[in-house]
Amino acid sequence: MTLSLLQVQQEMSYSLIEMATKGGWLMVVLLILSVIAIFIFGKKWWMIRQASRIDKDFMMDIRDYIHDGKIKSAQTLCSKFDTPVARMVESGIARIHKPLSDIQTAVENVGNVEVARLEKGLPYLAMIAGGAPMIGFLGTVIGMVQAFFNMAQAGNNINITLLSSGIYTAMITTVGGLIVGIIAYFGYNYLSSKVSNVVFQMESSTIEFMDLLEEPQEKSAKEEE
Repeated sequence: MTLSLLQVQQEMSYSLIEMATKGGWLMVVLLILSVIAIFIFGKKWWMIRQASRIDKDFMMDIRDYIHDGKIKSAQTLCSKFDTPVARMVESGIARIHKPLSDIQTAVENVGNVEVARLEKGLPYLAMIAGGAPMIGFLGTVIGMVQAFFNMAQAGNNINITLLSSGIYTAMITTVGGLIVGIIAYFGYNYLSSKVSNVVFQMESSTIEFMDLLEEPQEKSAKEEE
């Protein structure tokens, strides 16, 4: 029973490989695009996952350090976290004795750089999502041209074997292009949504950081009243 099942699996794998090879050289292009898409997705997924991980008590600790005047301790805490939020807050702490407008500008500039770093590579994934089906459609056209050419060369002696190679190229490249395109499309949209979540987290942390810088001023204003 186990032996027969193994033989069936081997036959299926062989048939899939044979079918893929009948798609022609365009299948090599689609294979390369699929490898690139998987590589980009895996790399960006890990980067975004790391960027979104931060201690829930991070901002509370930063607030305590700043209110106690422990600026160096706050900077040390930021350096322990390899996240966009930590780098944004660290840039703001480095300018803590400057006007709030300068601090906010510095934090926003670092945030823009971090967002660009997270989004780097995603356009290539979108390009594969749109380009792979087009390559598959190109294979369809090439396959149909090949089939009609074989028909014209055969004259009245037309049989299915003359058309099979062209039809294989047409159908297999279409399927291959759609598969690669669909994978890249869903991967791109998934990563884009994750980047949006990180951006929201960065914006929330920026607002919280700027608010805590204004807290001592509010306290002193109340004391003067």
